[in-house]
Amino acid sequence: MSNFWFLALAVLIIIIAYMLINYLLNKRAVTELNQNEFHNGLRKAQVIDVREKVDYDYGHINGARNIPITMFKQRYQGLRTDQPIYLCDANGIASYRAARTLKKNGYTDIYMLKGGYKKWTGKIKSKK
Repeated sequence: MSNFWFLALAVLIIIIAYMLINYLLNKRAVTELNQNEFHNGLRKAQVIDVREKVDYDYGHINGARNIPITMFKQRYQGLRTDQPIYLCDANGIASYRAARTLKKNGYTDIYMLKGGYKKWTGKIKSKK
């Protein structure tokens, strides 16, 4: 019985360590911006929406370009390194993955919309 508890504790420690490492890697890869900060930098940044095309087509931030997270590793190379990159997703999760890919490949000026598109209150372009 004591082996079971030892194993359960070891698994729990591994899970907590994994979650902590992911959290720290995410925070180092990207700077979160609130609505106002994101809106204020829109004109000078490359705004990338990493949601899937169907969600992007339904509605997106004005000026945003769509590179779905499922295709991001194949298509991010078209992004400029001399301009900030503003990432947006549905709720603030996929942007971390995209940011880590960018960071790993030499991009440094990376930001994301805190809370994602669902929290966005600025102007959008949507299907009529």
